[in-house]
Amino acid sequence: MTLSNAIKFAAVSAAMVLVSGAFPSLSQAQQVYRIVGPDGKVTFSDQPPPAASKAKVTAANTGGAGGIATASLPFELRKVVGQYPVILYTGANCAPCASGRSMLTTRGIPFAEKTISTIEDQKALQRLSGDSSLPFMTIGSQQLKGFSDAEWTQFLDAAGYPKSSVLPSSYIQTAATPLVTVAPAAEPATTAARPQGPAAPAAPSVTPPPSNPAGIRF
Repeated sequence: MTLSNAIKFAAVSAAMVLVSGAFPSLSQAQQVYRIVGPDGKVTFSDQPPPAASKAKVTAANTGGAGGIATASLPFELRKVVGQYPVILYTGANCAPCASGRSMLTTRGIPFAEKTISTIEDQKALQRLSGDSSLPFMTIGSQQLKGFSDAEWTQFLDAAGYPKSSVLPSSYIQTAATPLVTVAPAAEPATTAARPQGPAAPAAPSVTPPPSNPAGIRF
């Protein structure tokens, strides 16, 4: 991304803050944490959990691509994705979500999609965005609530994303995943076979008495 594009991106962000007051400046980078609780549930939050929770915490945006497949991308696009990864949060039967997804796909924007379908998903989204409205999209640390073709285009342009697709024909969009995933419960250990005691002695064989050859009757 060139210096001029970076300056333009920051200027657009500042302008949007002044107009709507809804979006933080891109210069205020927001760390997102991936939290795995003791019960195996995985959530994302901009706040680390308390130490007493004993949850495992890693940076969700480690590597800068937010879970987006970047290996096959052209170098310039891969740099933009690494600096300003796009993550789209969607719900079922959500027409604006479908419009946003279609816009990103048509323009050739690599993005990760997180689905919101459970109470846990909704709570995690609330922690990330401050409300539960969909669609919700992030470009780096910039938050965009609701779908607006003009607004999304403005921020994608400012981030340095190409105006038309440069994706290779072999590129495969990553599948959508739930915002909150639950690790499968460990299968209970198989009960070990109880050791057997010594085998009981076999009953002695009994030889039948010989037949009465004399035909004596009693």
